[in-house]
Amino acid sequence: MDEDLESRAIAVVIPAYRVKDRICSVIGAIGPEVKWIFLVDDACPEQSGQFVLDHCHDTRLRVVFNQHNLGVGGAVMCGYREALACGAQIIVKIDGDGQMDPRLLRRFVAPIADGRADYTKGNRFYDVYRLSDMPTARLIGNAVLSFLSKLSTGYWDIFDPTNGYTAIHARIVGRLPLDRISERYFFESDMLFRLGAMRAVVLDVPMDATYGEEQSSLRIRTVAGEFGLKHVRNFFKRIFYNYFLRDFSIGSVELLAGVVLLTFGIVFGLRHWTLSALSGQPSPAGTVMLAALPVILGIQLLLAFLAYDIGAVPRRPVHPFLS
Repeated sequence: MDEDLESRAIAVVIPAYRVKDRICSVIGAIGPEVKWIFLVDDACPEQSGQFVLDHCHDTRLRVVFNQHNLGVGGAVMCGYREALACGAQIIVKIDGDGQMDPRLLRRFVAPIADGRADYTKGNRFYDVYRLSDMPTARLIGNAVLSFLSKLSTGYWDIFDPTNGYTAIHARIVGRLPLDRISERYFFESDMLFRLGAMRAVVLDVPMDATYGEEQSSLRIRTVAGEFGLKHVRNFFKRIFYNYFLRDFSIGSVELLAGVVLLTFGIVFGLRHWTLSALSGQPSPAGTVMLAALPVILGIQLLLAFLAYDIGAVPRRPVHPFLS
């Protein structure tokens, strides 16, 4: 496998924003299997790009300067475009803050090189004994975001959706609508949604993260509402794409019937409960059953749909079939 990786055209993309103190050590730890390193200076106030040009002398290095701050997603997509233009086959994204160990790169690239995955991403939750190193706020936040991401992307078997240590096959990048992917902090989650629309195979890669004195510019209170709304939007788009536009399956029937029955039961039941409360007369047993039975059947059908959706996670990589 090592020889196979050496023959691959692997590129690393590093978005740079306020990482001047750590960026050279990150670049220095990137192994010889990488052919290009694209550092994207996202209008960094510390001028990280120029600092790298002055102090890092790796011949594989290419520095891209954004005239305006595009956010982490926008910077990564700039790097993706540069890597595609150079002929990269596999593109790895690593942050420049030192939290992601470049020595783990082979773990991320190997499943794609083997044809087992189209996209790999880090998961910091595999080792329960290392979770104590993670700040409590991040533990809780990642648990909530992971569940929302499962709903909106359909990848029920992955966790830690905001993890930015990723690798992707260049053929997949070439088919992604890069201009439509979220450019800010929702980037990783939106990428998963777009990959789900392509039926791409995504694999989690166990990893540890290092939390030092660096300060994240992500503020939970600021993005919580935005993340929630975007997950809801992507959920409804995913359901429409997968179960009504591109296919109509037993899952589609279960979903439709479940929603109709549950809605009818709730509306019918509330109406007659209100009439009963106003008149002071108890509702007949038949009316109660006519309200309860659709609710029970509707919930059962929605649970059946959920089981169908979980079983529909993509298992067959698509990049071997793309040109």
